Amino acid sequence: MSEEIKKNNYSADSIQALEGMEHVRMRPSMYIGDVGVRGLHHLVYEVVDNSIDEAMGGHCDTIGVSINEDGSVTVEDNGRGIPVDLHKKEGVSALEVVMTKIGAGGKFDKDSYKVSGGLHGVGVSVVNALSVHMKSTVFREGKIYEQEYERGKSLYPVKQIGETDKRGTRQTFYPDNTIFTQTTEFSYDTLSARMRELSFLNKGITITFTDKREVDEKGEFRSEVFHSTEGLKEYIRYLDGNREPIVSHVISMDHDKGEIPVEVALIYNTSYTENIFSYVNNINTHEGGTHLQGFRSGLTRTLKKYADASGLLDKLKFEIAGDDFREGLTAIISVKVAEPQFEGQTKTKLGNREVVSPVSQAVGEMLENYLEENPNDAKLIIQKVILAAQARHAAKKAREMVQRKTVMGGGGLPGKLSDCSEQDPARCEVYLVEGDSAGGTAKQGRDRNFQAILPLRGKILNVEKAMHHKVFENEEIRNIFTALGVTVGTAEDSKALNIEKLRYHKVIIMCDADVDGSHISTLILTFFFRFMKELIEEGHVYIAAPPLYLVKKGNKKEYAWNDVQRDQANERMGGSAAIQRYKGLGEMNAEQLWETTMDPNFRTLRQVTIDSLAEADRVFSMLMGDEVPPRREFIEKNAVYANIDA
Repeated sequence: MSEEIKKNNYSADSIQALEGMEHVRMRPSMYIGDVGVRGLHHLVYEVVDNSIDEAMGGHCDTIGVSINEDGSVTVEDNGRGIPVDLHKKEGVSALEVVMTKIGAGGKFDKDSYKVSGGLHGVGVSVVNALSVHMKSTVFREGKIYEQEYERGKSLYPVKQIGETDKRGTRQTFYPDNTIFTQTTEFSYDTLSARMRELSFLNKGITITFTDKREVDEKGEFRSEVFHSTEGLKEYIRYLDGNREPIVSHVISMDHDKGEIPVEVALIYNTSYTENIFSYVNNINTHEGGTHLQGFRSGLTRTLKKYADASGLLDKLKFEIAGDDFREGLTAIISVKVAEPQFEGQTKTKLGNREVVSPVSQAVGEMLENYLEENPNDAKLIIQKVILAAQARHAAKKAREMVQRKTVMGGGGLPGKLSDCSEQDPARCEVYLVEGDSAGGTAKQGRDRNFQAILPLRGKILNVEKAMHHKVFENEEIRNIFTALGVTVGTAEDSKALNIEKLRYHKVIIMCDADVDGSHISTLILTFFFRFMKELIEEGHVYIAAPPLYLVKKGNKKEYAWNDVQRDQANERMGGSAAIQRYKGLGEMNAEQLWETTMDPNFRTLRQVTIDSLAEADRVFSMLMGDEVPPRREFIEKNAVYANIDA
């Protein structure tokens, strides 16, 4: 058989079974990260990744994803269809091998897939193992084949059920609620963000996403179609739509020569933040890695060379640092690697050393060409770099002031902080409370052993619009840094947070249940996202949920967190109960605040998580940035979910 024929012959022999899958149901977190909300959605990503892999190989251009009425999910593509012929080694259909054997897939056969995403071959079988029921339908060579499974085990051999002129694979699965005990309900917004991301990363593919659980007034399902013709250039424009650019075009390149295809897009804006998002085979590498190292190297080297030659740095009295070249930068790096090696705590850090040089060279060539062809933009970028360097020096002095005042620096705790007596950070929690009045009530109602209270005066600084030295000079923000015991900036990384010094492993935002309270919560979350992102990523940030109503009749009383609970409580009391609407925390006494919002046995805490860094960055820049029209559009679209005070 010739080499060319062998490469295009996707058959049962392309499927290799590496090992059994006995551990999956017993240790699901080893395969999908966790069995909470994130792990649940990861099931969808794994099935979609199989279709994306077909597209990356040039065999598929249309993918449909739908959340069905019964809560199951269906993914269908127009690829080649999973092979159904007999697998020689296993003695059953190749489809059954793929669906029921961990590590079985064409991704391990280099002749079938050059690169792939997902969990590199374990994906769909893991999804099957963690589903109470799953059905595979294959459209291949004019015939329709089908097989069903329960908790990873086939119910019958693969069978032909009809003929067709279609081709591709359809997978429908129902997550197992004995595994996903927290919830089996999929979030439209979470899945929509990932489908949009995949469409940008794989230009030319059409992804249709439909939610059949919702029907509008016209009787139509909620649905979106994602298709990108320009790829990362469009992604940059989408992410940076709420910021003011300082250059006239998105700077981009698609370098597919050599062994490692590299695609990069970037733009400079007037903001003070650096936002770089990196991907390997469509996997978002949150912790960066060698491709990010190559990007930064190429960017810094090329811009510094141009800046030195331009003479614009001659009057600067200090050296330009790497960070200065990246302030106000939004960039996306996407590489395709045949055999990626992942490192880091969450296995999202690329470790392949051979990636550094190709990315660095490609980025350098791209920037050199752009700077030469666009001298006005080049000058604006260098001026931005100089301003960033000056601001960095001012911020360094402000950070040092914060550092001197931290508990670790011996400067003592903020005067407003009422600390707890427990010394183990894992058992301690701190409430960031809106206002001195509510702070006083919280101090009276708390458990002093493990609960600390830090009252905040009014609305803290909007860090989205502030230069870094202004952030570190702000008194309320300095108090947060000092109380938490952390600082920003090390010799190795001027933006790193020394999270190992964190004094409380639960940081709880507690604000009034009104519009102002929501605004203050958003301001605090913006600060955490921009300056203490690690706190959110490691699960330390929470939002308290104080009740909206007290329903009381005689000696009976119930608290309600929404209008439905209020009406139900009123009905239980005969329909004539006295109803008190809490406008703020200050209207509750210490006992009420404790039993509803602070007692670990009864309170509700909402943990803050980040599903997509890119989408979170876009939303924060939209809500807290300078551009008003996108914010107005967002409010109008989501006003139906808001609680507007009368």
